[in-house]
Amino acid sequence: MQKFISDAGLCSRRQAELLIRQGKVKVNGHAAELGMRADAGDIVLVNGKKISSRGLDHIYIALHKPAGYTCTSREFKNEQNVFSLVKVKERLFVVGRLDKDSTGLVILTNDGQWAQRVTHPKYRHEKEYIVRLATDKKISVNQACTLVDILQKGVHLADNSVGRAQAVKYLGDGVFNMILTQGKKRQIREMFASLGYKVVSLLRTRIGDVLLNDLAEGQWQYISVKK
Repeated sequence: MQKFISDAGLCSRRQAELLIRQGKVKVNGHAAELGMRADAGDIVLVNGKKISSRGLDHIYIALHKPAGYTCTSREFKNEQNVFSLVKVKERLFVVGRLDKDSTGLVILTNDGQWAQRVTHPKYRHEKEYIVRLATDKKISVNQACTLVDILQKGVHLADNSVGRAQAVKYLGDGVFNMILTQGKKRQIREMFASLGYKVVSLLRTRIGDVLLNDLAEGQWQYISVKK
């Protein structure tokens, strides 16, 4: 059932699972359950609207998200979301969300199965970032080495989980290059905050094999992906 919903381009499999748990999915007039299967002849309703996974053409879009935009399809007063930047007829969802203040690469797609592989922690797909810290704290070479070591070994976060970088490199002047295989909300900001540093800008440059390259803020392009 989760695959059926994600293949319809409605959302990712994990989001589809939440919709099922919330009782928002019906199959042939009955509430859907986790583990249930759906075939092409079944009538599947999500929030009262019929969906179909047949004949779906998958598309993939790389977008350079500007600061101030949210990675949600929901519309809130006085807020802008990334979908306002991409004018296509297909219904898409975001792979690799960024918080409102961060910039850089996000991928929009209607391919739920591919999105599942890219975002699920067990597949350990890399995401790369350029992180700039506030300049009120000067960082010596020794301090930078210590920070790199701590960030790679792991930092305790507010939810009692551990945030760990796959690789970290200090570029100088309070700027770090970081690679993560985790995807915890605001993870990089929390990791540095727990060590007494404030992140003033965060730019994602890569998701797996997809690179931001020279795509300008607010610009997007169709891409092909490895499956």
